[in-house]
Amino acid sequence: MVTPRTNSPDNSYTREHPERFSTAGPAGPLGYAADTQADLLLDLDLQDPSDARCRTCGISPCMSLCTECFKKGNHQRHDFNMFLSQAGGACDCGDTSVMKETGFCDRHGPDKCANKGKAPRDLMCVAEAMMPRIIFRFILHLRENCHIKGPIQDADSYITMLVDFNNMGALMRRVMTSALTNPQIYRDLNDVPDVNPNSDYDYNMYVSESKKIYEKAMESIANPEPLEEYKDCPSLHKNLVHKTLLEELVFWTVFFEFPEKVVCLLLNMLPDPDYKEALMRAIVLHYSRISMMLERTNDPENVSNRVVHASVQLFSNESLALRMTEQLNLLHVMVVSLRYMMSKILVMSSLHDPGHNFHLVVDCSKRVMTEHCYWPLVSDLNNVLSHRPVALKFMSDDHLIKMWFGFLAMFQGMNVNQRETKEHIKYEPNTYFAAFSAELEASAYPMWALVSHLTDAETAPLTRKVLTACLKQLKTWLEAINFASLNMVSLIEI
Repeated sequence: MVTPRTNSPDNSYTREHPERFSTAGPAGPLGYAADTQADLLLDLDLQDPSDARCRTCGISPCMSLCTECFKKGNHQRHDFNMFLSQAGGACDCGDTSVMKETGFCDRHGPDKCANKGKAPRDLMCVAEAMMPRIIFRFILHLRENCHIKGPIQDADSYITMLVDFNNMGALMRRVMTSALTNPQIYRDLNDVPDVNPNSDYDYNMYVSESKKIYEKAMESIANPEPLEEYKDCPSLHKNLVHKTLLEELVFWTVFFEFPEKVVCLLLNMLPDPDYKEALMRAIVLHYSRISMMLERTNDPENVSNRVVHASVQLFSNESLALRMTEQLNLLHVMVVSLRYMMSKILVMSSLHDPGHNFHLVVDCSKRVMTEHCYWPLVSDLNNVLSHRPVALKFMSDDHLIKMWFGFLAMFQGMNVNQRETKEHIKYEPNTYFAAFSAELEASAYPMWALVSHLTDAETAPLTRKVLTACLKQLKTWLEAINFASLNMVSLIEI
């Protein structure tokens, strides 16, 4: 997984490695041996909001714990570090897909909730009746103000209230997640009766007008018409159909370029496992739109960090990533989104004789390359390919492998150096770094993620399949640049 770029070394990132304390080495930065330092840190009353990452307990390298859960867990003599979190996020304590149960605190985990009784029905009835309307009011605000600047800032106090509701505990969080993921609630809230003397006419008209604004906003980031083989893939459909409050809220999150406070609100509810899957489905459903948003944004660095801040906490879960791959074609959606992004900046290759060269290559001077707009997509792909079952599915799919090597071919021969013999070049072009980054992040990292799973005789057929596809694409590329004189090895003999 590629480390997110930050504006400065002090700009901490919830899921990455800006370390504040570390037990690496015989003595940590505080000057104590690892076990003594661990005892000291566990007793610290940290005044700053901080998180911990325990590499001993972590199954995923992206796990993180809040200070409270870290202190109450058993992390004595473990390899851990603590860091400041400016972006927020969800504590992974209790999530067996992210960390070992031995590191859970005394409040979280499957066995901690098994014997707990349910709250009385009348205790939460008011919250259950009000919460859908409270959330829907926020969505109506986003609809109404989607064409002006600052709707998220205007609703700052309202979002804070929703965050406070979530922080009240598991009962209120469950009320919120149920409202967000219930399709019937979404239908009822959007339903405007034609003639009903008992209904509020002004409110119905307001909701009706807001729906029209919402539909126009949807059209503004519509997908191109999908290819025939992706007609059954909802994420690649030209127009989306939202079925829950959560799906529409994720749409507005994409529309407003992942505002930090809304992202934190969505992530703070991740301890609810049903909600976690629903959020991941909503993200996958909007994934191709996210790539389009990354192309258009005027602040690609910060927006990219906020996108990865959300996606890394979802795609790090192996079982969920595998489920999305099987049910929503996650891998195909990722590769198609990457290819579509790069297809807009292709130019004719300058290799060999341009008159006999029909290969198209990315233009490294375009902002998609210079601003690394593709980076969140590649980071997510590397993340899911770190899961062995997902990577094996990737390499088992002939069409997916062919599509992937077709994507890599777009970088083959990019930013070619041209020798200048007539005059002095005053300034070197700044496209070299863009080409180098693309080669590293979009090509090398995914390659090593895949190769790391090809380790034994069981995966030998997949190794052969990948190499065969690679050689076929290489031959196609050589023909495209009119380099036919090369004596290629017969593909039949591979």
